[in-house]
Amino acid sequence: MKIMISIPAQTLELFADDGTLLRRYAVSTGANGAGEENGSFCTPRGKHVIRAKIGAGQPENAVFVRRRATGEIYTPELGAAHPGRDWILTRILWLGGKEPGYNRFGSCDTMRRYVYIHGTPDSVELGKPGSRGCVRMRNADLLELFELVPAGTPVEIVA
Repeated sequence: MKIMISIPAQTLELFADDGTLLRRYAVSTGANGAGEENGSFCTPRGKHVIRAKIGAGQPENAVFVRRRATGEIYTPELGAAHPGRDWILTRILWLGGKEPGYNRFGSCDTMRRYVYIHGTPDSVELGKPGSRGCVRMRNADLLELFELVPAGTPVEIVA
């Protein structure tokens, strides 16, 4: 399997080993566009891999902080009580870069930048950039994807 994320199209596509398109999902990538530098809040381009899958067994809308479930379940009321919080919900697919000097090591390391594919509140608009560099997905879509892909799945992000 392979995942292809298109920043211009704001889509995530899952392909079988033979190249057959299995799924296509709407996503939201970085509001600041594409870029690899630490602190840029941009979505990193290039070849990546799913380094870790986090959140198996957690309920849909489970809230994560620093890759740990907080015990909270996101609701619109919780969102209203914490405006401006970057909600990481349901599951995390933690990405690691594979290209030294571009998205791995030094000041451009995707994994050390904590770039994830993660769930987001249903009220967040997908199909347009809006994240802080991560790839946001609908929670139901992420639950499906999480079950389909193993750790080590290649991910390519194109701009």
